[in-house]
Amino acid sequence: MLKRWIDFCFAALLLICVSPIMLACGCIFYALYRENPLYISRRAGKDGLPFMIYKLKSMRTQYDTNGQLLSDADRLTKYGRLIRKLSIDELPQLLNILKGDMSFIGPRPLLLEYNDLYTKKQRIRLTVLPGITGLAQVKGRNSLSWEKKFAYDCHYVQHQSLLLDLKIALLTVYKIVQRDGISQDNQATMSKFTGLTP
Repeated sequence: MLKRWIDFCFAALLLICVSPIMLACGCIFYALYRENPLYISRRAGKDGLPFMIYKLKSMRTQYDTNGQLLSDADRLTKYGRLIRKLSIDELPQLLNILKGDMSFIGPRPLLLEYNDLYTKKQRIRLTVLPGITGLAQVKGRNSLSWEKKFAYDCHYVQHQSLLLDLKIALLTVYKIVQRDGISQDNQATMSKFTGLTP
C-alpha cells in the first residue's frame, strides 16, 4: 500500500515536470516522419493480465513488399536511438503508473504471448506489478540474455523491499547517465523470447 502511494505521488509530480519534454519529443518525431509519435502496445501486467503500455516511438512503422514489418534495425531511427539512450521513450509510462497498471520498480512488462513460454519458476515475475525499471535493467538491461533477465526478475520478487527499490532507482539514474545496456550484442534492440530449454 505504501509503495502504491509513493508511486502515485512521484508519478504525478514527474508527469507535470516532464510533460513539456514528452510534447516536444512527440512533435519532433511527427515533424521528421509524419507518424503518430505515441506507441501503444498490449503487455502482460500483474497476474499476466493484459494492459496497454504507452511509450514514445523510437521506430518507424514500415513494411516490406509482403506487408510484414521491417526488422527493428531497419525501423530504428537516429532520433529513436537518441531518445532510447536517454530513456525518454519510457516517460509516457508515468500514465500507466497513475492508472495502477505499473510501478516505478518491478520486472519489465513483456508481450502477452510470452506468458505461456515461462517456466514455473519464471512465472513468479507475474505476481507483482511490472515496472519502468527493475533489477534486470540496472544489471545490464537489454545486453543480458533472457535467462539472466528472468533470474534477476525472480530475485527481485523474492527479496522486494522499499530499500531495494531505492537502490534500483539510484542505479537506474546512473545507468541512464552511462547509457549502457541499451541493446543486445548484434541486435538493434532485444531479440524475441522463444522459450527456454529446461
